[in-house]
Amino acid sequence: MIPHPAIADYIGHMNTSTSSNAGPLAGLRIVDLSTVVAGPFAAGLLADYGADVIKIEVPDAGDALRALAPHKNGVPLWWKVTNRNKKGVTLDLHREEARPLLAELIRDRDVLVENFRPGTLARWGITKEWLHSINPRLTILRVTGFGQDGPYANKPGFARVFESMSGFTQICGEENGPPLHLGYPISDAVGGLFGAIGVLAALYRLQANPAEAGQEIDCSVTEAMLRVLEFLPIEYDQLGSIRSRSGNRSQYAAPGNVYRTSDGRWASIATSTQSIFVRFCTALNLEHLVADPRFATNRVRVEHRDALDDLVAQAIGELTLTELGERLDRNEVGFSPIYDIADVFADPHFKARQTLVKVPDNELGEVTMQNIVPRFSETPGVVRIAGPALGEHNREVWGECGLTEDEIVRLQEKKVI
Repeated sequence: MIPHPAIADYIGHMNTSTSSNAGPLAGLRIVDLSTVVAGPFAAGLLADYGADVIKIEVPDAGDALRALAPHKNGVPLWWKVTNRNKKGVTLDLHREEARPLLAELIRDRDVLVENFRPGTLARWGITKEWLHSINPRLTILRVTGFGQDGPYANKPGFARVFESMSGFTQICGEENGPPLHLGYPISDAVGGLFGAIGVLAALYRLQANPAEAGQEIDCSVTEAMLRVLEFLPIEYDQLGSIRSRSGNRSQYAAPGNVYRTSDGRWASIATSTQSIFVRFCTALNLEHLVADPRFATNRVRVEHRDALDDLVAQAIGELTLTELGERLDRNEVGFSPIYDIADVFADPHFKARQTLVKVPDNELGEVTMQNIVPRFSETPGVVRIAGPALGEHNREVWGECGLTEDEIVRLQEKKVI
């Protein structure tokens, strides 16, 4: 089997270097044309694993993510994480003069990531045919809200739209209250995850079939959200059931809820198996509930979860969070306090694992963000730099493409780059 060129480059690198911190995708080369979250998140995950990613933004304005809170002294903090480990350049894809520059970038790249509405790049002359005429093995990831075809393909959208249409928002909230959105656009992250997986699957195909051309990947964020909801479609198809909201209560196991302790803290607990339920009752001195026919199995516990929850909440409400934790740990019952981000920073497990790391940044000096997930024993990734300033790597990247300093200055003055 002949490996994909990027993988072959990486194998060669590993054979000639003692370094093991480049990441498993070292040698993979990506151009990221996408904006805001879902597409950049996909490219950012690949950058975490060692891929060389060039992030393209429109001159002056930059990516719309730069305008979203939070900021420090005008510097966008969200941007710093989503676009970490990338080189930042500017290029106005609307302009005719931009196409030759884009051609130079993709000539020896493996992947292009974009999330414009379907047909947008084609209107600018950047068609699949044009891209593959320059680089036949280029993998093209297209991340959109609704996919490349269908009646909604060209509708505008954002994370809350995709979460609502997938059925996700309908199951979030209190039982008798309105549907609730989360405090973070989770569908963008989920769509980005599926996009990154799609890229890796497409590259695996090229590795196995060296004569094949690259392909397009149509990643719908709405469909990605629907996919992670697992059993909702089959439940409706086979049982005619439409699942709705249940607040913090688990709909699949009982007891399962967020409970308040005597010192005003909150703990999330779920007893997903019979053995855990038995140990849970022992921890709370509620052994008699195990013999109660209303609570004999998980199925009947779910049917009587209101009565069960009242009994559990009363017992937990007499304990401090520390007392509750000691009892549950002693009986091997999984639970967690409800953390805020300050709790995450202080947690000894996260400290021991270096779950949060210090990262150098040219604008802020040093920033803290999440470490690489997952971790690789032989080729660990590393967070090298935070997201770049607008056009930070223009001279480096465009110089490597053959532009002279005078040409770079001229194109900057014309707002092409």
